[in-house]
Amino acid sequence: MDIVHGGHFFECILPEASEPGNYQLKIQEGDRERVIYDPYAFPSPKITDLDIHLFAEGNHHRLYEKLGAHLTQQNGIPGTYFSLWAPNARNVSVLGDFNSWDGRQHQMRKGPSGIWELFIPEVGEGATYKYEVKNHAGHIYEKTDPHGFQQEARPKTASIVTNLDKYQWNDGDWLAQRRNNNPQSQPISVYEVHLGSWMHGAIDSPPPANADGSPGAIVSIAEYKPGARFLTYREMADRLIPYVKGLGFTHIEVLPVAEHPFDGSWGYQVTGYYAATSRFGRPEDLMYLIDQCHQNDIGVIVDWVPGHFPKDGHGLAFFDGTHLYEHADPRKGEHKEWGTLVFNYERNEVRNFLVANALFWFDKYHIDGIRVDAVASMLYLNYNRKDGEWVANDYGGCENIAAADFLRQTNHLIFSYFPGSLSIAEESTSWPMVSWPTYVGGLGFNLKWNMGWMHDMLDYFAMDPWFRQFHQNNVTFSIWYAFSENFMLALSHDEVVHGKSSIIGKMTGDEWQKFANVRCLYTYMFTHPGKKTLFMSMEFGQWSEWNDWNDLDWDLLNHKPHQQLKDFVGSLNQMYKSEPALYTDDFSDSGFQWIDCSDNRHSVISFIRRAKDSDQFLVIVCNFTPQPHAHYRIGVPEQGFYEERFNSDSREYGGGNMGNLGGKWTEEWSFHNHPYSLDLCLPPLATIMFKLDRAKTQAALEGRAF
Repeated sequence: MDIVHGGHFFECILPEASEPGNYQLKIQEGDRERVIYDPYAFPSPKITDLDIHLFAEGNHHRLYEKLGAHLTQQNGIPGTYFSLWAPNARNVSVLGDFNSWDGRQHQMRKGPSGIWELFIPEVGEGATYKYEVKNHAGHIYEKTDPHGFQQEARPKTASIVTNLDKYQWNDGDWLAQRRNNNPQSQPISVYEVHLGSWMHGAIDSPPPANADGSPGAIVSIAEYKPGARFLTYREMADRLIPYVKGLGFTHIEVLPVAEHPFDGSWGYQVTGYYAATSRFGRPEDLMYLIDQCHQNDIGVIVDWVPGHFPKDGHGLAFFDGTHLYEHADPRKGEHKEWGTLVFNYERNEVRNFLVANALFWFDKYHIDGIRVDAVASMLYLNYNRKDGEWVANDYGGCENIAAADFLRQTNHLIFSYFPGSLSIAEESTSWPMVSWPTYVGGLGFNLKWNMGWMHDMLDYFAMDPWFRQFHQNNVTFSIWYAFSENFMLALSHDEVVHGKSSIIGKMTGDEWQKFANVRCLYTYMFTHPGKKTLFMSMEFGQWSEWNDWNDLDWDLLNHKPHQQLKDFVGSLNQMYKSEPALYTDDFSDSGFQWIDCSDNRHSVISFIRRAKDSDQFLVIVCNFTPQPHAHYRIGVPEQGFYEERFNSDSREYGGGNMGNLGGKWTEEWSFHNHPYSLDLCLPPLATIMFKLDRAKTQAALEGRAF
């Protein structure tokens, strides 16, 4: 070799080395000798001009197939292709266990688009790596791969070379059916679960082996709970799925499963947007859990967090020595309350990173929906900011126009590529048309959490029943706006933490009344227009707040009232799914009709739910006081026998078993602007449902014995 460039570099020409991979380097390092292929002899062909163009305009929908670490071959030589967007870096190197974490060995090539590339031969699946990023001031940052498919379990932070295409899916029938479904006219009852605290295993009880025979993941939580560990995704499949299926829920919603460094963030401060958290196993293990859900007719919704990200040094913050993913101005780029940074949605490449990430979870993990966290924090530039701490948009307003455009683009693409899926907004303000289609100017979600209903109802049920007569508006006001959006009624994890008490703990009265109040609330919830979500532990009445370090209080199921409440929730789900009037027309006023909403003296409401394109309907009556009412009359639209289909006061659920002996015949007594009426017995703190038995009615009208 000849000395060139001031004595620091050497070069020679090998005429026979015209093809990549037809020569190797023998390297002597002290007593150690190794033979490698020269990574710089190989081209880096993955990123094309079209990729660069689409990425620059924010429209590369499969960006995760180009950026990141990808197993491949060059001229028959296996290895891994690495690529990274870091346009303002001076140098970028790949660090890994394959080069002793030495940034001098595998420095990457920079393309004109700010994308750095390098193919490293003989680096295979399971290799750990990071990127060493040097800015123009010479400062060095070690970063995990923003597009990495797997990371080491915390507290380690390296990315892991992973093949996401080796899992053999068995949910083809489910996906084909989903494509032809309209979720807005389907029953949707969601069990929200935090995988890290639903149930734990014991450290001395190892999880089952992985599919390839390797040991299952053991991630200890002994610092919070001595002797405990997280269950694996596969253990969750064995335990969670039968439990949810037995309760009759149609979907599970998992708090964020993207990689995050701190357990206590519940997953809402993400560092690995393309990496399923290693706390519970490998990517194929999460795929197995989702696959098994689908084979048991359970959909999977994943919480997605595009609104902010943490400041951890190995993450996205100050990524290439500049404010790349976040705004440089802290008035736009920081949530001080959460200690997090805000994505710069005005930058095409950043927007593309997030749009492709949403599509990635549907594509690679076959999820059925996303619940987008903290949408309000994205839509408003002054969210939780005082005057002088935020910057107005170009029109002088507080709306984040770029964030709204980003959400529209994301939702439009989700429903284009994955019809029948769900995109749910946790949006707590009156921003218009959140769940309206993008082609009419909406944000494009197909569901929005009804935060107003939740607050009104929890406030109402916390009141002494005597005072409820003065707050009838709490239970009726939601109908005024119920059809302005496609609402989901959610009693979520946020309502049972930080001193807010558990759901049953919020209820007023003695123990019997607390359980009765919960049953009454849930039944009203499932008969009110809108889809449904319940957080884990609410189904059996856990007394304590949710503690993300502990299991749920499963011992409570040894006590009859808690087991009865769990049975009640299962029966309520079955009733909900069996009655089209409760789900086919949730989002128009043709599916709902008040019978009487003004009887505040008795704290009673009554209404009708109608099925879409059908003559089926249900009559629902709610008594929100512990005072039973005999001979309570309500009007109904048709004559006949009204079967009592469901009664939250049933003895099997722990109630007083007061009711209407299976049903009531109408009387020709006009009431509530209806030609017929029913003389009912209303149980205390209960909701009851009635359905016209047309066969029995017709037989009676014809004088036939039934």
